[in-house]
Amino acid sequence: MSVASDQIERDWVEDPAADLLRVLFDFKPLSTDDVRRLREGLATEPVLTVRLAECLKRLNPWLGEDGVRRAIALVTRVAAVDVMEANENAYTALTYGVTAAHTKNGRRQDRNVRFFDFDDPSANSFEFARQVAIKGSRQDIIPDIIIYVNGLPLAVIECKSPALADPMGEAIRQFRRYESRDEFSGLGAPRLFETAQISIALARDVAKYGTTLTPARQWAEWKDPYPLTLDTLTAQLGRTPTGQDILLAGLLAPANLLDLIRNFVMFETIDGRRIKKLARYQQFVAVGKAIERIRTAVNPQRRGGVIHHTQGSGKSLTMVFLATKLRRLAEAENPTLVIVTDRNDLDDQIASQFQRSGFANPIQAESGQALREALSGGAGTTVMTTVHKFHSAVPTRSSVISDARNVFVMVDEAHRTQYGALAARMRAGLPNACMLAFTGTPIDKKDRSTREVFGDYLHRYLIDQAVKDGATVPIFYEMRDARLRIDGRDIERDIRSAFPELSDDEIEKLKRGMRLQEKLAGADVRIEAIAKDILEHYRATIEPNGFKAQIVAVSRDVAVSYVDKLRELGAPECALIMSASNNDTVRLQAHHLSKRERDDLISRFKKPGDPLKILVVCDMLLTGFDAPVEQVLYLDAPLREHTLLQAIARVNRTADGKTYGLVVDYWGDNKRISDALDLFSEEDGVLNALRPLSDKIQLLESRHRAAMRLFEGIDRADEALCLRLLELDDVRAKFELDFLRFAEAMDMVLPDPKALEEPYVSDLKWLSRLRVIARRAHYEEPFDPKDYGNKVGEIITKHLSVEGVEQLLAMRDILDPAFKQHLDSLNSAEAKAAEIEHAIRHEIHVHRDENPTAYASLWEQLEKIVNERREARVSAASALARLEEMSADVSAVRAGGSTSGSKLSGTAGAILPFLDEAIDAEARSGAASDVAKALEGYAVVVDWQHKEDVQRQMRRAIKERLRTLGMNATTIEAATAKVMDVARARLAR
Repeated sequence: MSVASDQIERDWVEDPAADLLRVLFDFKPLSTDDVRRLREGLATEPVLTVRLAECLKRLNPWLGEDGVRRAIALVTRVAAVDVMEANENAYTALTYGVTAAHTKNGRRQDRNVRFFDFDDPSANSFEFARQVAIKGSRQDIIPDIIIYVNGLPLAVIECKSPALADPMGEAIRQFRRYESRDEFSGLGAPRLFETAQISIALARDVAKYGTTLTPARQWAEWKDPYPLTLDTLTAQLGRTPTGQDILLAGLLAPANLLDLIRNFVMFETIDGRRIKKLARYQQFVAVGKAIERIRTAVNPQRRGGVIHHTQGSGKSLTMVFLATKLRRLAEAENPTLVIVTDRNDLDDQIASQFQRSGFANPIQAESGQALREALSGGAGTTVMTTVHKFHSAVPTRSSVISDARNVFVMVDEAHRTQYGALAARMRAGLPNACMLAFTGTPIDKKDRSTREVFGDYLHRYLIDQAVKDGATVPIFYEMRDARLRIDGRDIERDIRSAFPELSDDEIEKLKRGMRLQEKLAGADVRIEAIAKDILEHYRATIEPNGFKAQIVAVSRDVAVSYVDKLRELGAPECALIMSASNNDTVRLQAHHLSKRERDDLISRFKKPGDPLKILVVCDMLLTGFDAPVEQVLYLDAPLREHTLLQAIARVNRTADGKTYGLVVDYWGDNKRISDALDLFSEEDGVLNALRPLSDKIQLLESRHRAAMRLFEGIDRADEALCLRLLELDDVRAKFELDFLRFAEAMDMVLPDPKALEEPYVSDLKWLSRLRVIARRAHYEEPFDPKDYGNKVGEIITKHLSVEGVEQLLAMRDILDPAFKQHLDSLNSAEAKAAEIEHAIRHEIHVHRDENPTAYASLWEQLEKIVNERREARVSAASALARLEEMSADVSAVRAGGSTSGSKLSGTAGAILPFLDEAIDAEARSGAASDVAKALEGYAVVVDWQHKEDVQRQMRRAIKERLRTLGMNATTIEAATAKVMDVARARLAR
């Protein structure tokens, strides 16, 4: 290094760092003579043994001279096979203390020796020294600054001139030499890193930190001086803080340094190798703010909150860090910790993370009873469970498991699980618990339940920040299209020839119930074309770099087709991971796996060198699946909202040589992408717009009375009598409306445990059962179109051809500001064609009621689906232009749904165009919302799209609501069919 560069390093980096430590945090500077004196002249000794002895006596006044010598020996002569083991052994001694003999009144009593006073930072000695030589086996090393606490070197700082081409790379390379590893074996002084916990590289505007043996790509910046604010730090420095100022303030402020070392360091064994992890700044800040709220909340019921950290940024580790700190929090009084997920595989994953991290004795509750027993066993327990186990663990509102206040519930992906009766039962079972939510995607602005249970955000770490920090890699998006063509208009004739026993009415039901989107998506010719395209793309762009792929299919049948076709085409080794059922067909059962077989395949897929390269999934591994080796997600399924965002995030994990993740979308549904983006539309007024609980309870009471009024004075056990009261159509219609309003009021009160009170729960169950029986009594035997599904699929496939796969949208970074400019410039022939097609379809839409049977043929339905899919793929570019808005977390995005100017979105918005446009707009919107609410209520039934009785109830609900608008019978029938199509497309699970 030149003299000029040395001077820049000293003036711009090292001196300002020393000044900050001395002036802001009162670190005492030590001269070379001070260091020599404090380590008794031993050039090989990194520890200031004299200072350590003084501090040990002060912190442990009962400890004798022999005990002091023994304690010092335990951290200066560490027995270990390598520097990582030595560091872990020393870390355990430093944070937990060591045992020393103590004699009192003639009796020996072993006591714990403290190396630090973690509770009172001012009781410790904070010092630093510059240019201290540490003797190695072959040569000395001279770090620029060493941070000592009580004489122990806890942080090592290397300064580099910002004028260098790669100052961070130079500093990190120097740490490799200091640690005597890789190409520098034998050239360093690894003993320094037996007690050192933090390694820091400074270059003024940029600064990074790591810990013992941290790989270069995992060194990170620290971008928050918490608990200081940037404004406060600016005021204290008298200038704008540099990157190194912020890092030093965040990491080395005395309270922060001790907190980090005690609560935010973790050792794990991964792939047989021991590694050490130190928290990232977002994890430290989130935990700090959670603890702050727990300590200071005026209302004990509002001690919790929501931590939103984007997928792949270490959310599970944040939970471990928070649990670790809660364990040591005096105010928590040996707390009970409950870690809640919504699926067994996530429960296993979280439990594994806690176990790998060395967290003491986490219990995985296997049942509701086991959960109840674990939480009833007294304080200090850590329990892992799925939210569903609270259903049996808390059978009634009075079934309190624990009313203790030192119960802390941490819920993973709270927006998915914490709604309705399950959340109410959890709150009822643990009425005084502190509820803390963790989510990888934003809380939907419509999701009132999550905010009511947990409160507002504690901390947010958004996707664009994670990419900037290198915590995740950027995600690129590419759209491709398999161009389908329907050959010949004689499908209708073939259908009738294949099923001569069916009446005209049953043929119409068959056409409406065939899930044509899925039939088209699973057609052999389409699967073959896309499989070839995937294989060509994977071999050309992903496999050469050593990365792997995941394919998401629309159904399990289609997933099987993908695996079979890939193997037929000679693809690299691939496997199918899917759920299983005893009622599966022979074709599906051939791909059933035991849990051990499935876990083995997943483990193999995660290993970079294993030949298993491609996983095909349908309903598994879309969320919570962490495989850094996965670089590309081939998406051929209509995923929605949180599930879509979480599936996309499978490819954003960092790995050596991985510079981006890629989503190749073969489905390209414009509306679903819009709905997913709408999750980022945050409205600060959401909480204020919620009704007070007292108002909701009053509404529940009045609607409950209205729903039960018809049965006053009669014996409810007499089912026949109750059914006779519902024989008239108008009585049943009013009963239906009252029931739905009562159910809606219950949903509004949930997740508050008040909704679990009697008689609300039992009455709702009784009314629901009576409603089903009454509906069944007024319908003919159901016709089930799924019995004919395979044959219809064969007929459709025979008339289908593919004109090849083409790229509609080239690979672009979804957060790149230039992305919008690129999309604005799209003026291809396809886009122009889509505009023309859209205009034609709009004209048809406007006049459809003039001839409601004009598009009734199966051929025309298929052609319409193909055209709409094509249009959605091309026009999706305009929706994708809004992806960059994620980086700014905008307050509003364009809502999807109606083309009539209505603000309705989601299912209601999709239904609105099918209602008679001559009717008052407000009445139409209200009806669309009511119908959507009713359909969503039915859609909670598993596989409802295959159950005619449920679909019959849905159609009845639609018709009854449309009659209130005054629509004529013909229009109602046509609209009902269209609305059911919307329900199948949007609400099928």
